[in-house]
Amino acid sequence: MAVREVIRMGHPTLRLKAKALTKEEILSKETKEFVQDLMETMEDYEGIGIAAPQVGVSKQLAIIGVPDDNPRYPDAPPSKIYVVINPKISVLDETLQGYWEGCLSVPGLRGHVERPRKIRLDFMDLEARQNTIILEGFLATVFQHELDHLDGVLYIDRIKDTKKLSYNEEFAQFYGDDEDEID
Repeated sequence: MAVREVIRMGHPTLRLKAKALTKEEILSKETKEFVQDLMETMEDYEGIGIAAPQVGVSKQLAIIGVPDDNPRYPDAPPSKIYVVINPKISVLDETLQGYWEGCLSVPGLRGHVERPRKIRLDFMDLEARQNTIILEGFLATVFQHELDHLDGVLYIDRIKDTKKLSYNEEFAQFYGDDEDEID
């Protein structure tokens, strides 16, 4: 398997609506190998999520998981690693919560984004089984951030107040004690 290059903002693939996978594609050896590449890439880049379009593959597939030993998120509740295919999000609580988000495809920047605090996610797993999970708080934001990539949306598109967009160095200097941040 291999670590893949993460493409950056400006690459046209990041702005496409990704293609849904068929059951045959999900169950294929190529998809299993691609998921391993994504896992290695996410780990190598120290992310807590990565979507297929971020490595130049316009497919409805993402991996999301918060490890309990990630030094970048010491206060974040850990989660198992989810392989999410062909997802559909339903908002269960429209109350907005805000976090400072960053992105492997938008390196060097952070922006404050508000998203619904509780969602339901229907998706297929790597065995092409239908799954449903309810997510709230930090993890709901992480899932929404990653799954936006499947619709060609970057977190910077969701920033309401551009005064809350910062380079990482300035973020650390002026907002660094704000524990509500994600990548």
